[in-house]
Amino acid sequence: MQLFNFIQSKTNLPSKGIENTVQLLNEDCTIPFISRYRKEQTGNLNEVEIGEIVKFKSQFEELEKRKVTILKALEEQEVLTAELKQKIEATTDLTVLEDIYLPFKKKRKTKAETARKNGLEPLAKMIMSQRVNDLEYTASKYINKEVKTIETALEGARFIIAEWINERTDIRNNVRYQFNKFASIITKVVKDKINEEKAQKFKDYFEWSERLNSIPSHRLLAILRAEKEGFIRIKIEIDNERALSKIKDRIIHSNSNCSQQLSMAIEDAYKRLLMPSLSNEAISNAKQKADDSAIQVFAKNLKQLLLGAPLGEKTILAIDPGFRTGCKVVCLNAQGGLEYNETIYPHAPKNDARGAMKKISSLVDAYKIEAIAIGNGTASRETEQLIRKMRFNKDVEVFVVSEAGASIYSASKIARDEFPNYDVTVRGAVSIGRRLADPLAELVKIDAKSIGVGQYQHDVDQAKLKTSLDTVVESCVNSVGVNINTASVSLLSYVSGIGPKLAENIIKYRDENGAFTSRNDIKKVARLGNKAFEQGAGFLRIKNPNNPLDDSAVHPESYVIVEKMAKDEGCIVADLIGNKELLQKIKLEKYCTKTVGILTLKDILSELEKPGLDPREKAKVFTFNQNIRTITDLHEGQLLPGIVNNITNFGCFVDLGIKESGLIHISNLSDSFVSDVSSVVSLHQQIIVKVLEVDSVRKRIQLSLVK
Repeated sequence: MQLFNFIQSKTNLPSKGIENTVQLLNEDCTIPFISRYRKEQTGNLNEVEIGEIVKFKSQFEELEKRKVTILKALEEQEVLTAELKQKIEATTDLTVLEDIYLPFKKKRKTKAETARKNGLEPLAKMIMSQRVNDLEYTASKYINKEVKTIETALEGARFIIAEWINERTDIRNNVRYQFNKFASIITKVVKDKINEEKAQKFKDYFEWSERLNSIPSHRLLAILRAEKEGFIRIKIEIDNERALSKIKDRIIHSNSNCSQQLSMAIEDAYKRLLMPSLSNEAISNAKQKADDSAIQVFAKNLKQLLLGAPLGEKTILAIDPGFRTGCKVVCLNAQGGLEYNETIYPHAPKNDARGAMKKISSLVDAYKIEAIAIGNGTASRETEQLIRKMRFNKDVEVFVVSEAGASIYSASKIARDEFPNYDVTVRGAVSIGRRLADPLAELVKIDAKSIGVGQYQHDVDQAKLKTSLDTVVESCVNSVGVNINTASVSLLSYVSGIGPKLAENIIKYRDENGAFTSRNDIKKVARLGNKAFEQGAGFLRIKNPNNPLDDSAVHPESYVIVEKMAKDEGCIVADLIGNKELLQKIKLEKYCTKTVGILTLKDILSELEKPGLDPREKAKVFTFNQNIRTITDLHEGQLLPGIVNNITNFGCFVDLGIKESGLIHISNLSDSFVSDVSSVVSLHQQIIVKVLEVDSVRKRIQLSLVK
């Protein structure tokens, strides 16, 4: 099967779009570039659809690579026939391919192999034929120095038959089908672990049984973690009698001594070979599906987090709150630069609230602070209450900001390189402030797994998780666009076509030559060639440029089109920017070429109307209920404001302004059925919830969504 046919069979996307997209990918074009600037070639495929093409292209290449390895191995064994070769080449599924190869796979020493060396394969063939009249007499002929009795001869023959049965594709597929359809996962607690404190969070799964094909991903991952940590044992079960019966129906078609031997061989093959192999395959497949589901949730959450509302270029005072060690305070300029840092001690044990308020008031005036960002960790509520008591000489907005991953950043090489002369506490406070100004620019510096917006992220396939999260970050960075004159190495690294090394070269050029004044200047960066410029230029912004198009998503390759539009309208390019009335007069058909069609031209016009528009909303102030300070202040029936701080397949967690987050189970999100939590709520959404149940001992809060 050809690559294009393979992808189309998996996606149902148009063949021309697939073909052109694969060609662009082979030319080292990125997903953001293809989806944004090559719409005519792809037939307007979006990033998700192009991502699917990338995924199945990789699967096909992996399959083809495996075929080459298998064909080479079969040639070396001198067992490759034209029919077998054709069968392998026609295969489109890796599992089927491995089943075809199984009989020829080099095996370690097996019972069947020993029986063959003892000369028992002819006897096995005769038993399989079910045409032997006197089986004992026939078997006696195979007694030798290694095979001392008739029973030993028959047992050896059964080992060979069991291996044949295990290697039959039709039998494996039949048993595989029963695992896929009817298997249950059964758990049992490890008795000597039952009272361990760490085991209690898995208490629900000490004795558990559920259909494997319908178990929710979060539950399967929890069970597998419990097994990995040694608290439970698991097994996969199907109806063994039913499975054995179906195998026997395929093989036994007589009632003789041979059929009795075959029945024994089938039971041995099932118990010793088929069952272990296919039960492992079943749990592996279920784990893979659970991984995919968990990764999808994580990716959705990460996208929402990265595209969170920025406050923008404001002077910010950021506070990393604490009790004993005090609250670390930093003042940042509008570009996120550190201007000042200080430690205040408003809380126990020092309780210098008055001195802390006086210091903050003077800093707000001295550094013309426009907003205050308070981390949501330890002492957050107390610090927020202190700040809200204060009266400033100007309007100062107060925000509570998620600290998730801030400690990871503050101890990282990136943070050390940015602030070599400051300790981790200062760096953490800077990160909190910068997150308020621009979540995307700051969060790209942190390993996405450490941000804490997924479920069981450390249990899933780590390579697959990284690929998915990197794709999300790349998509978000390029959808927003990057100011090349202020962006960090981390942010620039995710720009289409750039990567870490070129990002470093851009920063080095900027440091040595000053700010870029046009997109053409980007070509002067060391090792940044035509391909990298083509891929990245449209996503890089120059603020206050000579050419207004340099601060837009219009690609330099299309500047000539815009210039022609302006000339035809009797004006300059700057006159088109934001001029909706003038732009509506332009007849797009006039500017179509072999490579530029209506889709691209519509994008250009849309961008000219609102050039460089940030697709994100602006940050909004939010206030928790000031009377709720700990879980003991909660009671059933309360209506409270909250912020969604994590989304899973089974519901969402809500920050109520206290240490413990509350859970809105998926069944409590709406009066009607909800299949996807993300269709009802989004990360960092401000909502009103109702308290359903409070378990102070287990630190659990059950909520329902009000609005």
